[in-house]
Amino acid sequence: MATKRETSRPKTATTFKKTTPVSATAPVKIALLGFGTVGSSLARVIAVSKLPGVELTHIYNRNVERKRVSDAAKCVPASVVWTENFNDIVNSRAEIVVELMGGLDPAEGWLKKCFAAGKSVVTANKQLIAYRGVALSRLAAKHGVQLVHGAAVAGGVPVIPGILQGLGGDQITRISGIVNGTCNYILSHMETGAEYAAVLADAQGLGYAEASPSADVDGFDARAKLCILSRIALHAELDPDAVATQTISTVEAVDFAYAKELGCTIRQVSRAQLDAKSKLVHARVAPMLVPLTSPIAWSHGTQNMVVTSGRFGGDVVFSGHGAGGEPTAVAVVSDILAVAQKSVAVELPVRRREVTGEFMAPHYLRFVVNDKPGIVSGIAGALAKVGANIDSLLQRPGYPKHSLPFVITTEACLTSTIEKAVAAMAKMDCMLERPLCLQILTVDDKAE
Repeated sequence: MATKRETSRPKTATTFKKTTPVSATAPVKIALLGFGTVGSSLARVIAVSKLPGVELTHIYNRNVERKRVSDAAKCVPASVVWTENFNDIVNSRAEIVVELMGGLDPAEGWLKKCFAAGKSVVTANKQLIAYRGVALSRLAAKHGVQLVHGAAVAGGVPVIPGILQGLGGDQITRISGIVNGTCNYILSHMETGAEYAAVLADAQGLGYAEASPSADVDGFDARAKLCILSRIALHAELDPDAVATQTISTVEAVDFAYAKELGCTIRQVSRAQLDAKSKLVHARVAPMLVPLTSPIAWSHGTQNMVVTSGRFGGDVVFSGHGAGGEPTAVAVVSDILAVAQKSVAVELPVRRREVTGEFMAPHYLRFVVNDKPGIVSGIAGALAKVGANIDSLLQRPGYPKHSLPFVITTEACLTSTIEKAVAAMAKMDCMLERPLCLQILTVDDKAE
């Protein structure tokens, strides 16, 4: 979030109008950028809730007439100005601009113009905040306005304000959890035996997944959110492109059967941990085996869950519906009210930190082989060569010898260590596909 307001505003070269101050009794005027799923839900929540002191005055959208005549627009007051000219927003009397367009460009330039015009901004744009959040927050403070982004992570779950205000007195050392509702929907349905492709198609039909689902299933959406949480919880600014990701698309139904035998399930987990000695942040977004006793395993469907681990307060769990227009709109409205009621923004001592994907953890290795003598000894040799040890071996009956899946779990070892072993195993002539390697989440796992 933005730092405290300055008492003066530096001169700028902009020709845009400054926002005219309003009286204490006048409603705070709101301009909305984007009338998609979240934007239309926001308009509906404002209309139904009849929020005192808040007035929606402008809506911007490309091809605006199509949006204006849609069923979703029926809740919008007739007094609202619809426009596809962004300058109409900047030159309006709106005091708060709500940005729900997404992406880096042109959103970044628009926010800068809003700040220069004396307008605070509320946004749910996770990519923008992940990549440009620190610089934009400083620019907002320079102009005496706020940049608030409580809806950028976990939708309607108040994890960002909860960490900023509720846990500000603790020293959070680790964050982990589920921050992508689409992946959680897919993996929790695969838990019942469904195949990945079928569940993905179902998620796309329901609108949970895009036609091109890479941002979700390959971890890029969750990565952006993890970087935002790291800045807020660990006070660490990370380069999102440096955070390791792993796709969920290689997980199969058989992996859930083996996971169950190990007392686990599989979830896309986002995790970051600050190393007190090196000051490195260990961060990764990947499908992982999660013990059934962990709160993270209890999250199903599109639910989100974030667990913070503090030096003094211990573990705190945030859980709820993270996906969908209305849950996200609730978070946006809460941010609007905070700015409208002149809530003081929390100032964060953020520092740029280097990031590594290295963790010390046990691992799950699933192989599909053309069965013949010596395979297990070959795998054991590859592990021994890098200093890793086998913990268990599982083989379910009923599979043909020419395409046999089986699993080996290892004792705790470094991520780089197991990756070297997997690269060697993949070259064995018995392997029909590259071995699947997943971390096993443990309560006391350590970053190294």
